[in-house]
Amino acid sequence: MLSLMSEPTESRRERAARRAGEFPPAPEPLPRPVLDSHTHLDITVSEAGVPGGGPADDPVAVVIDLAAKVGVDRLVQVGVDVTSSRWGADTADRHPAVLATVALHPNEAPRLADLDEALREIESLAARDRVRGIGETGMDFFRTGEEGRAAQEESFRAHIAIAKRYGRALVIHDRDAHADVLRILDDEGAPDTVVLHCFSGDADFARECVRRGYLLSFAGTVTFGSATALREAAALTPVDQILVETDAPYLTPTPHRGRPNASYLIPLTVRSLAATTGTDLDELCAAISATGDRVFGPW
Repeated sequence: MLSLMSEPTESRRERAARRAGEFPPAPEPLPRPVLDSHTHLDITVSEAGVPGGGPADDPVAVVIDLAAKVGVDRLVQVGVDVTSSRWGADTADRHPAVLATVALHPNEAPRLADLDEALREIESLAARDRVRGIGETGMDFFRTGEEGRAAQEESFRAHIAIAKRYGRALVIHDRDAHADVLRILDDEGAPDTVVLHCFSGDADFARECVRRGYLLSFAGTVTFGSATALREAAALTPVDQILVETDAPYLTPTPHRGRPNASYLIPLTVRSLAATTGTDLDELCAAISATGDRVFGPW
């Protein structure tokens, strides 16, 4: 059964507004297959519904199939708490196109009565074969105030250690906390593979991340008209350090901003990145695909 998940602090009003929208039409397929490096299938189906409408015996399979038809053949299902992480690991076991990451979202950590117990649960899931990343973890100074930051940092440091112990990619949520994210990674020593999910920094922050060898994953936000700084960051990122994601059902790319997002809309973001970076679309797809395999391993 699908768990009724959402980003921990999202308001009921925001969720209701998103549910009221219809999924956009499918875009033109990509010339080569790519992956969606960060999606929330549980939230998408539970809150936004199934693309195309109507009931489905296996709604996750519908989302996977629609994505495959436009050239998005692999999905990374991302955990935000113990329940969603366990659900994601089980879903990856059932669906060959899906791999999973497990973690406590940074906004979740301060709300837990027993952070240590939750971290033990995450570590137990990290050992599973089709769990290939630890995330999304990190720091969020937008939704969590000063009183919750110590718990966020404790949780982030613990996730870094888990990623290193199990040889998993570290998938980072960073909102308004760029300097602190880098400080903590430098303090702890970063894992071999670090992904900045939904990269939100400017060109200077991108240079720091690129210099450290981190991967920058761009979501639909890079297509927004106001995202000039984000496009400047993408333009200076080497093609072999770029990933692309939906963060579905959030961050739907232009021209469908505000409607529900799903993995089949990845081509809109990939085409925008090709134009921004001046990279041939076929070449960019091949690079994203190869990077996905390098980061998460074989599907």
